[in-house]
Amino acid sequence: MNLFDLPTEAETAAVDAAITTRQSMRAYLPTPVSRETVADILRVASRAPSGTNTQPWQVHVLLGAVRQRVSDRICAIFEDPAELAQHTDEYDYYPKEWVSPYVDRRRKIGWDLYRLLDIAKGDKDRIHQQHARNYRFFDAPVGLIFTIDRIMQQGSWLDYGMFLENVMVAARARGLHTCPQAAFTQFHRVLAEELALKPEQMVVCGMALGYADPAAVENTLVTDRVPVEEFAQFLED
Repeated sequence: MNLFDLPTEAETAAVDAAITTRQSMRAYLPTPVSRETVADILRVASRAPSGTNTQPWQVHVLLGAVRQRVSDRICAIFEDPAELAQHTDEYDYYPKEWVSPYVDRRRKIGWDLYRLLDIAKGDKDRIHQQHARNYRFFDAPVGLIFTIDRIMQQGSWLDYGMFLENVMVAARARGLHTCPQAAFTQFHRVLAEELALKPEQMVVCGMALGYADPAAVENTLVTDRVPVEEFAQFLED
């Protein structure tokens, strides 16, 4: 499509479908994803806007033995309470104090997921096991770790969010699914060692990428969205 052409109905529908069918999948098939496909997704995603074209994103694609080694090391720490206590998030992803409606939405998705998985409220062992699956990238064949230079400020983090969304939408356009994972930030020191990150590089998040398992009950979870009227104001003269 030419830069200034209006999209056809089919093109609009395809873009809308890629956006609206994106959801965080938490179980994947072992079906491989080629390096060429991952590179193509990242190439498309890099068209995300950024202030003065700074393009602050850095991506580390974990495949095969490297993905397995990183997962094994983090999971071993996660199972050792004394060792786990030594690993803390490098930045605050969530607010220090939760208020409504955000805390209500957070609780709902948590219990909706656990209900699907038949995890009872208070079953700390099952909850722990489910959380640990984050660090296996939910068995996806591709793990992505995103980093940013520490010198970059809030505006660049906003730019980064647009890049991450582009990655997920471009993946959907190719029949793939994803799950963005802030859980990896707790293990930024492990990732720095395993990925040979420079001191100025900061972990933003991880992401699972692959073909979603259609038989996994957790993949039937579709989160709610509030109607436009609740978050948007239309102002006219």
